[in-house]
Amino acid sequence: MGRYQEAEPLFVRSLEISEKHLGAEHPDTATSLNNLAFLYKSMGRYQEAEPLFVRSLEIFEKQLGAEHPNTIICSKNLVILREAMNRSK
Repeated sequence: MGRYQEAEPLFVRSLEISEKHLGAEHPDTATSLNNLAFLYKSMGRYQEAEPLFVRSLEIFEKQLGAEHPNTIICSKNLVILREAMNRSK
């Protein structure tokens, strides 16, 4: 729908709640990071998205393993982001 400006504070708040109540290394926190990163990617804010995808991927790999579907999806999102970053140079 393109309502990114309205969505951003909701994603940020979700991440804050996850970190506070579940901890920085919880898989649900990684999901919140991934979601916010995906929003930033969609907005063309690649430099903000990349560290969030990286952090999310690190958590998923540590907590769920390299073969878990969430880890694979996050890894794919990071690859897509980096491809977009290379195209925008």
